[in-house]
Amino acid sequence: MKVQFETNIFPLFDPKAVDDLKDPCPVFDGKLWHMYGSSGTVRSETWSILHATSPDLYGPWTEHQPIVLPVQGSGVAAPGVIFEDGVFHMFIQTEFMKSGGRCEHAVSNDGFHWVVLQPAFSALPGTDEDGIYDPHPALIAGKRYIVYSAMPPFSKVPQPDVYLARSKSDSWFGPWERMGKILDHNDLPHHNPRDHPDYEWGIEGAQLVELPDGRVLLNATCFLPDGPRGTRQRVFFAVADHVEGPYRSVGPVLDPGEPGENGHSTVLIHDGELTLFYQSRRVLTNHRWRYGIAKCRLQEPEVTLAKVA
Repeated sequence: MKVQFETNIFPLFDPKAVDDLKDPCPVFDGKLWHMYGSSGTVRSETWSILHATSPDLYGPWTEHQPIVLPVQGSGVAAPGVIFEDGVFHMFIQTEFMKSGGRCEHAVSNDGFHWVVLQPAFSALPGTDEDGIYDPHPALIAGKRYIVYSAMPPFSKVPQPDVYLARSKSDSWFGPWERMGKILDHNDLPHHNPRDHPDYEWGIEGAQLVELPDGRVLLNATCFLPDGPRGTRQRVFFAVADHVEGPYRSVGPVLDPGEPGENGHSTVLIHDGELTLFYQSRRVLTNHRWRYGIAKCRLQEPEVTLAKVA
């Protein structure tokens, strides 16, 4: 796998009435692109569920009313959505800055109107999954998975790692079997270690994608060990032969090109092309979070790290 982005468009669009756009998850229903994500502000960490549509991934995007789910929690945001057999399946967090939380499951026939089902799974108090967030569904080798971040109890800053759950029914309705941790802080030399004097955050925003050769790509967000805050968040890729790992990181894949950072993203692979739909904040956007889209051809077998502005 060789990653060298050939195009990179940023910002993709500006929101109508909020400061920030985060956690992009584009989904195609066969006719229309749907963009799900988090819209709100990092000033107060207040978020709604973004929904926008477009006939083309590059826009123009039409924002719709935020999706409101009858779900309780202080951090209902960061939806991971997949479309299969005419049904949208949304898996969404309820918390992200504190212990607890559930991975809620909602379904829709049109992408606009949603019905909330039973939670897929919940945090396990007092364990390494004392808090859970950022769930994202994945279809790998015909099996259905949810990858998510989980952290043990903490006193100052959450230190999440990446975990995996597998559907025991081979459907998006579960029940879900926890498979444990698949990526740890110690696996990433480009991530701030737990004992870093200016530790910022853990590994989050994970997504799994099956590569054309059958390997598994893990796309997630790390925090660099060096640099001032506001410049250390990066999208990185890791690759494994099996969905449960072990994963070998190829490092951060996108340089902001100016003071700023990038993070939580979704990868789409089609006809030998990799499209990265990511969030970033830079001088260009007055350091407000916006969406960008970068694209490249996949080339085998070499794995290289591309730095693209």
